[in-house]
Amino acid sequence: MYHLPYFKEKNFETVVAFMKAHPFAVLTGVSADHKPVATQVPFLFAERNGKLVLRGHVMRNTDHHKAFQQNPHVLALFTGPHTYVSASLYTDPQQGSTWNYITVQAQGELSFLEEADLRQVLRDTTTHFEGGPHTPGAYENLPEEYIAKLIKAIVGIEIVVTQIDNVFKLSQNRDEASYDNIINDLNEGTEDARRIALEMEERRSQLFKR
Repeated sequence: MYHLPYFKEKNFETVVAFMKAHPFAVLTGVSADHKPVATQVPFLFAERNGKLVLRGHVMRNTDHHKAFQQNPHVLALFTGPHTYVSASLYTDPQQGSTWNYITVQAQGELSFLEEADLRQVLRDTTTHFEGGPHTPGAYENLPEEYIAKLIKAIVGIEIVVTQIDNVFKLSQNRDEASYDNIINDLNEGTEDARRIALEMEERRSQLFKR
């Protein structure tokens, strides 16, 4: 991950808000024989004793489940919009083009949950993503026979986050004219490009004082 100060978001609440807005993260780890493993997990967020806690579930008896049992040190990668930025938009185009993007890496130690806590994770997950408990897809509407079968196939996880790194790479290192050229160009591009342009517009007044 880049460790350039002008690409870092210093506001912790902004970083966590980004993670919550993009909760389907790539969870990575390393097995006992040093092989990388990864899976994608929709995470729920909580705070405990001043630390961020991630909760979710994974399939049981997979390569990542077995690796997490052997090595609980994991990294969750949260990604958002990203887009190509052409050097032709710079006031000095005689340099490399680049890619603008936002990403957050959360490191921590993973532990497995008991069945009662796993059921709560399932309940909280459906309630959160369904927008409430009173929809046809709510946990409360699932037959117990189905839930009991599901519980055997998955395992609940909890990660106490020990370190968070981020990159908000949004052309902060460009001059004002180049910055505006990039915004104008991205606003005519893909949905991701337009979202990056919006992020840049929101930060413009912090970068260029008038």
